[in-house]
Amino acid sequence: FLAILEKDAKERAKRRKRNEHLANALKEKGNYAFRKGDYVVAIQRYTEGLEKLKDKQELYTNRAQAYLKIQEYEKAIGDCEWALKCNDKCIKAYFLMGKAHLALKHYSESRLCYKKILQIDPQKESLFKDCMNEVNLEEKRIKDEERALKEVQSGKLAALSIKELLQKLDRPDQNLLYYTGGIRLLTGAVKDCTEQTLFRMNNGFSILKDKGVVRRGFCAEKKNTAEVDLCVSLLFLWQAVCAGNEENQRLLLTCSDVNTQLPKLLSSGVPEIQKETLALISLYSENENGRRLLVRHQDLTKWMQILMTFVNSTDARARSAVNILSDLTEEEGFKTQCRVMLSTGVLPLFTQLMSSAKLVNQAALAGCIGVMGNLCADVVIRMQMAECKECWQACLKLVDECFEVSTPKFQECVFAVLGLMMNLLLESNEIIQHFAVDISARCMSLLGEKDGRIVTRAIGVLSRVLPASSSAVEEVVKGGLVKKIIKFLKAGGQITSNYGIKTLSICTRSNRQAQEDLAKSDKKFSVLLKLLESENEMIVGNAAFCLGQCLEVPGAATSLLNSNAVMILLKHAGGDATRTSVQENAAIALGKLCVAEPRHIVQLRKLNGLAILNSSMKYVHSI
Repeated sequence: FLAILEKDAKERAKRRKRNEHLANALKEKGNYAFRKGDYVVAIQRYTEGLEKLKDKQELYTNRAQAYLKIQEYEKAIGDCEWALKCNDKCIKAYFLMGKAHLALKHYSESRLCYKKILQIDPQKESLFKDCMNEVNLEEKRIKDEERALKEVQSGKLAALSIKELLQKLDRPDQNLLYYTGGIRLLTGAVKDCTEQTLFRMNNGFSILKDKGVVRRGFCAEKKNTAEVDLCVSLLFLWQAVCAGNEENQRLLLTCSDVNTQLPKLLSSGVPEIQKETLALISLYSENENGRRLLVRHQDLTKWMQILMTFVNSTDARARSAVNILSDLTEEEGFKTQCRVMLSTGVLPLFTQLMSSAKLVNQAALAGCIGVMGNLCADVVIRMQMAECKECWQACLKLVDECFEVSTPKFQECVFAVLGLMMNLLLESNEIIQHFAVDISARCMSLLGEKDGRIVTRAIGVLSRVLPASSSAVEEVVKGGLVKKIIKFLKAGGQITSNYGIKTLSICTRSNRQAQEDLAKSDKKFSVLLKLLESENEMIVGNAAFCLGQCLEVPGAATSLLNSNAVMILLKHAGGDATRTSVQENAAIALGKLCVAEPRHIVQLRKLNGLAILNSSMKYVHSI
């Protein structure tokens, strides 16, 4: 009997393997038909595959995807349910089922499907957000259209006027003034979401497609006054119908004429057209969905250059352009596109603007520099900028000019450029090493500024540039940096303290004069001892390191005899700080303290700290 069972099992396994091979072949044929857009044939092949192997999940989900393409939504849902019986954690099945429910206006069911995806794989949060957003927008679109239809059916004048005005604009072969006047009347009639929805429902976006004269007026080529008026009127209309209406925003960008003309209108050189084009784009850039539409439908590789040129403008266009750029930097897709033209297009223009800081719109330039600083979050962009010699030269030139131009707007430029330099100094390369002495010198000159924000950032730049060059360290120490930093550390401030103590740790690491200056400037190391009690582990670790380095100065350890240095260092050496550098640096300082001045061992015994000191001696290599 057992032999018969075993034989039967082997035959079934063999048969299943043969059927699996046939099912896979039919799946590939179905996939080929799907790619060609022949969805009916694809469904047939997937069905044949399932006849061979009924528990093959991929065939169910593939067939569901094909059913979606031919709008057989119920059948798609059925296939997804079968796929989940094969594999209850099939993300593709939940995704396709969510799409099908959405098409059937089953919004709650659609959301449940997408929530399941997130439960199965929390890493799919971005997909989840996109899907939920799609459901929300679609539900809102349908509700808006139902509400608008009721307004029309009830005979409300405002609702009826949209259709009438669009019908009048539909008249062919009229002159420019007729269309301009009609478009302005239509713009005035669009006051809320209902009118925006009726504009969409009555095919309002076809104005450009169906009217050659209107399309020509919207183009960016050289225009007469009447054509400029028509173009500006259209831009006003698009703003009116798209403000706060994401479905209309989507439809507008899918109009090929609009999609093509937007960057050209920005470069048109006609201030009125540029102003209203910027206003229209701002409607998109101010919200996440709008930005994603721009990234999806526009080739943004040249937008950075186009928008950056407005820094030369003295009017509101400059601020609008910079605000749009600032908004767009929040999108990863924009950063990716920026990489393409950065070296050849963006950086030459950017360095030219910084080099001409006294001549351009300085408020806009400060914003533009901030945008470039934000783009440095992208490693590829930051690397390219950090390797640009001209970029560093322009940064230094701008800092130099702040002593000639001390206006608040120029100070903002200096503040921004220091932030940019801090970001670029996250990189390490030969260009940075080459400019390290010059960068350090400019930062030293800024330490006397009245604006505390500039001083803090100047110290921040020093904390990042000094590791690149021993010559830079030597120069700043000769220039009295240690004494100045101690002065700022006495004044307090978390950010300043963080940058300041980091800078001191770099200087005292290898520079004897820095160690002596610190011991001299910080009597009995009162500033360092205060920093050792900070809640910020980075500050504590660097303060312990500085103290350890300065204990090599004759008399330094003796000056701490009547202090609580042993107790503080012991606490950190035996503590449980997240950063191991805190324990290590505190242990090293404690060891050096006791070696340089054995009388500290008496206090260590009282605190029962000899065991901790013994265990920490492994960190001490230099005594």
